[in-house]
Amino acid sequence: MCPEVDLGSNLKMVRQACVLVTLLAAALVVTLSIDLGAMAQNNTCPATDQNSDTCCPSNTCQKVSCSPPISSSGTAATLTLNSFEAGGDGGGPSECDNDYHSDDTLVVALSTGWYSGGSRCGRQIRINGNGQSTLATVVDECDSENGCDPDHAGQPPCANNIVDASPAVWAALGVSTNSDMYGFMDVTWQDA
Repeated sequence: MCPEVDLGSNLKMVRQACVLVTLLAAALVVTLSIDLGAMAQNNTCPATDQNSDTCCPSNTCQKVSCSPPISSSGTAATLTLNSFEAGGDGGGPSECDNDYHSDDTLVVALSTGWYSGGSRCGRQIRINGNGQSTLATVVDECDSENGCDPDHAGQPPCANNIVDASPAVWAALGVSTNSDMYGFMDVTWQDA
C-alpha cells in the first residue's frame, strides 16, 4: 500500500509513517463499522424535523422509516392534531381497521417506526402532556416514508417522532382549541 520512493536515509521514516497511517485508517473503518452496527442494534434513530408544506412541490421532503427508541418510562414525542373522520385531514380510512373514527374518540396514529408495521394496532398507549394523562387507541400510521399524494391528503411525510391525535385526545389532555399549544405540543407516551 505504501509507495516505493527513493528518499535515501529518510526512506525508513516515510515507510513507518505510511504504515502507521494505513493502520489508523483500518482502525477507523473497524470503529465506524462497530458504531453503525451498535446503532442498528440499539434502534438509534434521532428525531427528524417536521416537513413543511412546501416540500411536496419541491420534492425535498425528509423520508425515514425509523423512529427514536421507545422507553418504558415515557418516549418523547410531538403531539399533532388529526381528524380521523371521513373527509378529515387524515386522508383515507385508518390503516389498522380500514375505518374512520369520530373526532370524539380517543385515537392516534404513530410515526412509521413506532407504528411498527401495525404491531400496535388496536392497542392503547398512555400520553402525558400539559400536566395531564390519557389513554388512546392506535388506529393508524403517521407515515414518515410517504406523502404528498391523495392517500395522504396531499400532506408531506410525518416527522418520525409524531403521535397524531384526534381532537378528543387534545381535550382529554386539557388543551383548549384556542390555546397556543393546540395542534403541536411536546408529550411523552408509552404502551399501556
